[in-house]
Order: sequence, then structure tokens, then C-alpha cells
Amino acid sequence: MRRWNAEREALAQRIAAGSAFARGKIVAAADAGALIEAVIRPFDRVCLEGDNQKQADLLARALAGVDPAKIHDLHMVQSGVVLPEHLDVFETGVAKKLDYAYSGPQAGRIAKMLFGGKIELGAVHTYLELFARYFIDLTPNVALVAAVSADRDGNLYTGPNTEDTPTVIEATAFKSGVVIAQVNEVVDKLPRVDIPGDRVHFVVEAKKPFYVEPLFTRDPGAITETQILTAMLAIKGIYEPYGVKRLNHGIGFNTAAIELLLPTFAERLGLKGKICTRFALNPHPTLIPAIESGWVEQIHCFGSEVGMDDYIEARPDIFFTGPDGSLRSNRAFCQTAGLYACDMFIGATLQIDLAGNSSTVTASRIAGFGGAPNMGSDARGRRHPAEPWLKAGREADPDGLPALRRGRKLVVQIGETFGEGNAPTFVEKLDALALAEKLGLELAPVMIYADDVTHIVTEEGIANLLLCRDKDEREQAVRGVAGYTEVGRGRDAKMVQRLRERGIIKRPEDLGINVLDVDRSLLAARSIKDLARWSGGLYRPPSKFRNW
Repeated sequence: MRRWNAEREALAQRIAAGSAFARGKIVAAADAGALIEAVIRPFDRVCLEGDNQKQADLLARALAGVDPAKIHDLHMVQSGVVLPEHLDVFETGVAKKLDYAYSGPQAGRIAKMLFGGKIELGAVHTYLELFARYFIDLTPNVALVAAVSADRDGNLYTGPNTEDTPTVIEATAFKSGVVIAQVNEVVDKLPRVDIPGDRVHFVVEAKKPFYVEPLFTRDPGAITETQILTAMLAIKGIYEPYGVKRLNHGIGFNTAAIELLLPTFAERLGLKGKICTRFALNPHPTLIPAIESGWVEQIHCFGSEVGMDDYIEARPDIFFTGPDGSLRSNRAFCQTAGLYACDMFIGATLQIDLAGNSSTVTASRIAGFGGAPNMGSDARGRRHPAEPWLKAGREADPDGLPALRRGRKLVVQIGETFGEGNAPTFVEKLDALALAEKLGLELAPVMIYADDVTHIVTEEGIANLLLCRDKDEREQAVRGVAGYTEVGRGRDAKMVQRLRERGIIKRPEDLGINVLDVDRSLLAARSIKDLARWSGGLYRPPSKFRNW
């Protein structure tokens, strides 16, 4: 006869074993490894909180240091593979299988370990996809998370970088899993309660802040004139004609340039109030001039950004903040907002093929996707209209019955024709396909599929793929903005010219942009110091970005 409470009985046993190292719920940092060995079992699914920015670093080190004879063959299910310890567990045999979304800092190492057979790959997910699977078939047995502070009852204050924590804990705690939180300190009274203590079983007091990566800080001093040109093209050729107000910007210097051109170039175009008013976006420091100039009405954030806390607290009309003044971020909610409530996603990639498929996976780097496939996909469940969405739908399907015609999210890939190390952005075949063949994957790790991409922007111009009526037109539109890459040199010049005459391809001069006018003086801020000045001294940049 089936026992209906086996999971709860197992939870009670794990908690009893872990309690040997705790006073109530509080565990000393020195005992973190022993606690983990007591509650984790071989072959468990473990979610080690590695977010875009916030890292449960003490718990990561503790897990990497456990005895592989006691803890082995774990299935790691986590958003970000960011710290070295996240991969050390696979080197020692503590972990065997991995399902994840993003691995930027460890992209090179994770590629070597996958090719070397050190890691059994489940899948490279989008954030929402991975979160969804936490509640279906990747539910963690143990969650190792991070928070700013806790009280002795285990209530958690997550502060500005809440990020993935509520989702991870929800999936674990309500399915008889163990939740262990590292906190900077244990206090008598929290600024606010973000996670109730009845969902947290153990609290490890680290006595120092967890690691946060300033992932979204871009120094305006590093923005090139080519990136300024692509930003001008995007504003004049996409933002303005579609009237895009609700949007998400991906990470990168091209989108940072757009943000810094809003109070200057876009202001001169008379676009204030007509574009870029509401964002699903981390608090990019490069948005400060646009916020201060009155462009931005509201921002909901996936996570915070190092040095932005005081600025966010002083601008509660813009950001979602708690009574204590700190940001309330939530990756799951913000990803949902980016998927359904935004009319445009614009971001960069490493490779684009002839159809417009893009990927950040190359032969030597497996960076993952993060949220780009959620932001950069056409949400077919959407039912509310907006003019940018409707206009894109009309372009894609001009003959459809208006009341039944689907709109389209604008999904824009922006970048230079040659990327880092002079590697061509445009390729005949994505490296992701070669990776799939080499690892025997059933699905190639494509970041954004071609049928979701609506526009490609390079220094050569804009390709509006919505207006292409067959695959040959689409291929030539891609080639037409691929510059002097091998893909670009393979264009059919006559066909590209016809596409330009139809407005499918637009060169800078077609948009009234003189490339000789492109200059860094167009940027509202040309250094990190300028951003700090714009903020009235509220933005406190990380030390590595200070040169004054």
C-alpha cells in the first residue's frame, strides 16, 4: 500500500540530521559544510542559488568542499553557473548532471567540461522555462539560497537583489524540500519580511555580504562611434516609426548607447513621451540621464545593480521599492513582464545565420541564454493590443483579417558585423549546430529563433524581416546588412537593391543619418563619472569602474 507522506517523513529526517549543527535555525559559517553533508543525499536535485548577479557564495564553497564519498552524483538545477565552485562540484564528482540558463563568466570552462564528459547536460533553458520546471519535473530536494539578513525565526530580508529567491524557495519548501539560506547577518528585526520563516529550515550566518556581480554596468567611455551609429539607426528606424514605449534592453554597449542618446539625439527628434517610457530592465546606470531628463516613467527589475541602491531609494516613482526604500526585484515576475507586457526586445548576440537564427553559443563558449529567449520571443498567448504590436502584425500579415490578425512583438538583434576578436557575427551555419552534433543533443542551443526575429541592425543599416515574403528575400535581407563578412560578400547586389527600394533594407542615409555626424559628443554621459554627476552623487559606482 502506498505511503502518502513519504516525502514529509524524509524531510523530517533531513531536518533532524541538520539540527545537530544548529541552534534553533541558526548555523555558524564554519559548520556550513557539515550541515550540507547532513541534509543532502546522493543523487538529489539541488538548486544552488546562482543568479545573474546574486550568488550564494559561502554555500557554493561549502558544497564544493563536501566529501564525494558521502555526497555524489547530484543533479544541479540552477539559473546561473557563475562562480568557479559551481563547476568544481563536477570536477570532484559531487555533481553529475546540470540544468541551467546562464554561464557567462564560466562559458569557456563549461564548454571544455561538457566536451570532456565531466558534465551530463540536461538542457540550456530560458529563465522562465527553468523556473517552470522547478514545479513540474526538476523540483529541488534542497535549495541553497542567499539573503541579506534573517531573524532567529528564519524570516528573510532579501534586499534589492531578491532575483530568483522566492521562486526557488516556493518550489522547494512546498514540496518537502530543505531550504538553507546564507545571510550576511542575523538581526532582531528585519526591514521587511520577503520570505516567511516557515519556508526556511536553516540559516547560515556568513557575517559578510554575498557576492554580487555588476553585470549591467557599462562604462560610457568604452562606447564606440560604430555603436553610437547602430543606436541612432535603431531609434530613427525602429523606435520612432513603431512608437515603442514598453520594452526591454539586453546587456551590451549598443543598447547602453541607445539609453545615452535619449536625452540628446532622440530629444532633438521630438520623441520624448513617445518612446521608451516603461521598461522591464535591471537598473542600468546608463539610464540615469534619461530618468533625470524625464523620459522614463516606470522600471520593473529582474535584479538590482551594484552602486544603484541609493539612487533607486531616491526615485520611488520610477522603481518598485518597499517601505524600507530598497528595490523589490523578482526575476520570474520581470521575465513574465518582458514576455507579455513589452512590445519590443532589443539585444545583441554572437552569431546570426542566413535565416536570422541567433545564438550566444560558439565553438569555445557556452554562455547560455538567460532571459533573452523569453524577452525575444513572440508571446502567442498575448491578447491585449498596442500600436507597435499591431503595426508589426500588419507588416507580417498584410492580407489577414484585422480582428483575427495576430500582432507581433518587435524582436531586434543589434550589433556590429564583426564582434570581439574580429569574429564575424554573421555565419552560414551556427556553431550551436556543431555543438549539438558533437554532444549528441536533440535540440541545438539556439538563443532566438529566426521566426521570432523581426529586425537586424548593424552599422550597415536595418533589415526589416517582417516585410520579407519568402526565405530568399529573408536571406538577402540578412546578407544586405552583414557588411564585409563572408556572408555579406555573398549577397545578390541587385536583389539587395530591390529590397532597399521596398524599404526592407534601410541604410543610414535612407533614414537621414549622416555617418560623418556620428560622434561621442552625442552621448548624454561620456564616462562613469558623468553618470555619477547626473545622479547628484546618488550613484556609487563599483571601485573597478572608478578612475577618478
